[in-house]
This record gives sequence, structure tokens and C-alpha cells, in this order.
Amino acid sequence: MKACRGGCGFARTTSRNKIFIHTGPAVHPGPFFTTGVTVKIHKQLFILFIIQLVFLTAGQSLHAQTLAEKVREFKLDNGLKVLVVERHDSPTFSAQLSIGVGAVNETNRCRGVAHLLEHMLFKGTKTVGTSDYKAEKALLDRIEETGSRLDALKSDPLADPGEKALLTEKLKSLQEEHKKYVVKDEAARIYAENGGVGFNAFTSRDMTSYVVSLPSNKLELWAFLESDRMKNAVLREFYTEREVIMEERRRTYESNPQGLLMENLMATAFTVHPYRNPIIGWNSDIANLTLEETRRFHEMYYAPVNTVISLVGDLDAEQAFATVKRYFGDIAPGTPVPMVTDIEPRQRGEKQVMINFDAEPQLMIAYHKPTLPAPEDYAFDLIDLILSGGRTSRLYRSLVVEKKLATSVSTYGLPGARYANLFVVSAMPRHPHTAKEVESAIYAELERLAKEEVAPAEMEKVRNRLRIDRLRQMKNNRGLARMLAYFQSVAGDWRYATNYDREIMKISGTDVKTIAATYLIPENRTVAVVGKEHP
Repeated sequence: MKACRGGCGFARTTSRNKIFIHTGPAVHPGPFFTTGVTVKIHKQLFILFIIQLVFLTAGQSLHAQTLAEKVREFKLDNGLKVLVVERHDSPTFSAQLSIGVGAVNETNRCRGVAHLLEHMLFKGTKTVGTSDYKAEKALLDRIEETGSRLDALKSDPLADPGEKALLTEKLKSLQEEHKKYVVKDEAARIYAENGGVGFNAFTSRDMTSYVVSLPSNKLELWAFLESDRMKNAVLREFYTEREVIMEERRRTYESNPQGLLMENLMATAFTVHPYRNPIIGWNSDIANLTLEETRRFHEMYYAPVNTVISLVGDLDAEQAFATVKRYFGDIAPGTPVPMVTDIEPRQRGEKQVMINFDAEPQLMIAYHKPTLPAPEDYAFDLIDLILSGGRTSRLYRSLVVEKKLATSVSTYGLPGARYANLFVVSAMPRHPHTAKEVESAIYAELERLAKEEVAPAEMEKVRNRLRIDRLRQMKNNRGLARMLAYFQSVAGDWRYATNYDREIMKISGTDVKTIAATYLIPENRTVAVVGKEHP
């Protein structure tokens, strides 16, 4: 079982998708909203019916009590937080272990390390993933010594090429010898043999998470495997995996127009804040990541003080906590992840970047905005749906249906949510129309939003859509576990989810107009276009 490579894609931390987090490979920006069918007759009754239907299908666990009443919250002495929701609808549970460290916490010494660690922590421990760790350890030490010497020579312009060649060959030979000790994907096999599904991980700029769903009588197995990974991780196959990631970067960014567009947009929109850096790291970052630095980052931050565990399903909350305490309670707290102190200066003029690439044109326009829990962030959740929430949304109806300028258009938040971020509009022009034509049409809709108060009926429609989306997220164990861990880690309190509807109701059509007029302005935007030509 491979890590899902969540950081290699384009992590979509959409403003409204802060509530609806995707696990697995990160979602590529594009026309990824769900298109709905407009119901003209008894529309409000239809919406009410859908809301009731979602509540009913959510199961008895959330039908009889509110989410705030159902969540049991615990904390170990070492700082690890545990959130448990009992749902006895089926004999299963979902677990998410989230560590509040991501690409935003890396320095220029270790960019890309959080994503690399996501891969490495699937390689096993001292007991899992090895046929004989005692014998393997001696070989791993020789591999690290050789690899470290080779890394030092690579960064030395005066190094002897002959010595480099000898060390390269020696490292290759040692890695080939090491294969006899490696048991591939053993944790995945153990989970699968015990009824586990969805065993995966993802890295974002804000956090790193490991997820799985299991039969309810396998909680102790989960606690053993995940605590063992935190206590006894072995960073085996480091140098080969580093090469895999470099190839992955070439495939995902350098030879992919969407990857190039995203990477250049972030690096242009942000000049100071580390949100400008790709999760996977730049090429030189990956090439120069050392095993020593990777281990140091893991030992400091992948620890209880930065960890949230959410368990949702057929469990007894007190017993679940006791199990977690038994396996995780003796782990040292670790070092709290420091807050990023870099503050992006106010943008004072439009930025533009044009990327020449042999592909059909694509366009992205980004505006700086506050993040949660600012009122503006809630307003942008509504703006997101007003502009691109389905076939009846403003941008889709105007650009795709009526003017036929674009094949797709969408809006979302990037690149994270822990710090001030971006509201992004992306589109793909329809041939023979140009990116410039599409760009102008987008601006016309944004200007309309900034000048005209959104009608009460449209506001009610998008509020209902947000509510329905949130309820859909909560109706399955995995979705709820994901939501709780996310908000506890990024917002600092899982209760953000329970207060969300109330905060959204405070945002009026006038507020939306004011916020659009404040943020969706030329001097606050960055425009990126990729394609064969840019007329």
C-alpha cells in the first residue's frame, strides 16, 4: 500500500471545503463542483425534504442528539487529543490520526519533508515491515553513512567525480542487499486481513493525516499499529523513495500544465509567506533533503502534543479512550509546532504570470483574503457557491451556458486555511476563445457581485446548499472523523463545525457585496495563464 501522494497534487482547501475535506490524492482544481438540477416547483419544499432526508440517512447517532452532544473529548497527559463519537448503526468505526504539521512549517533546509515523511511512514517500524530488524539495522547504518557522504559531495562543486561515482555504486549495492529484509506494505496487509478499508494518508500545507476504517472489534489493532508508527518508525528505503518523489514532481508539476499553473500562481501571489512553496518541494529541495534532517523533523513534530485522533463508529467512548491511552500514553510529548510568523504584505498592484507550455490554455485568478474564523471567510464560502456552485451559478451560467466562452469554470480557496489564503477562480477557455476573453467575462461577474446586493432568495439557496453539503459530510463515519480532526487541528477547536450554520446565517447579501467590493479588486489579484500562446 503506497502513500496516497496527497501532497503531490493540488491540495484544494476550498473555503467551503474546509468542512468537506477530501482524503486520498488531492483534488485537481477544475470543474469539480457538483452540478445540480434546478427544481422550479415547490423549490423550498424540495430543499426541506433533502435536509430531512440527509438527517434521516445520517443514522440514529446524529438523529437523536446534536453533534455537540455526541462528541466526547479527551486529552492525554502528553498533550494528545482524542475525539470520539459513538454510532452503533453498524459494527465498524473510522479513525483519523492528524498531525498539525505540514508544508507551511518547513524551512529552506527541509522544504518537502512533510510530504516525504508521509511516504516514509508507510515503510514500517522496527517490528512491521522487516524480516529481521536487528540484522537490518546494521545495514541501514551503512546505507545512511554512504548516502550522507554522497549527499555532501553532491553539494560540493570541487568534489572528486571519481569518488562520487564510487559512492553512487556502493549505495546502489547496499540498497540492493537491503531488499532481503524489507517486507513491503505489511501494515496495509495486516489492516486488509482484519477487515480494514481506506487505509491511506494525505499531506497538505497545514497538516498530515492517516486514515482507515475497521470492524469495531479491531480498535486495539489500530492503536498498536499507529502508536508503533509514532514510536518506532524506521525510515527505510529513504534514498530510493527520494528518487521516486523527484520523478513524481517531474510528472505532476513540470510536465503537467495544471501543475505548472498552480505552482506559478502560488509563487507569484505570495512573496513572503511559505504558502508560496509547493507541498512536494522544489526540485533542489527534494534533491538535498537529508535523512538526518528528515528524522529530526519527524522526532520533533510527529508527536502527541501536535496530534488529534478522531474515532467515529461502533465504540464505547470511555473504553476507546482507555485503549488510546494504553498505547499512546507513554510517548514523549514532543515539540509543539511553532506558528508561522511570516506575514504576507498587502499587495499593491495586479501581478501576472504567463507560462509557455504546449497545451490548451488555462487561467487562474487569485485574490488574497482572510481565513477562519474571520467573518470574511464565511462570506467567501457563500461567494464560492454564488459564483460556481452548480449549473445555475453565476459564472457557470454566464461563461459556459450563455456566452460559451469556457468549457469549465470553478472557484475555491487555496492553498491552506491555517493562515490568510487566496480565493481562486479558474477556467478553461472554449476554442477559439482566448484566456483574455474569459478573464474579462469573469471580471464582469465579480464587478456585478461587488455592486449589487445579492437577493434574499439567492442567499437562502446557497445557505441551504452549504447546510446540505455539511450534513452529507457528517452522515458517514469517515466523513465525520475527518471533519472533527480537521477543525481541531486547523481551527483549534472541533466546535467550529457546530457553530458554522449560525455564523453563515449572520452573513447578509449586503455583507457579500461589501466584502466582494473590498477584496475582489484589481490591485489584490494575481493572474496566471498557461498555454501555447497568450494573445
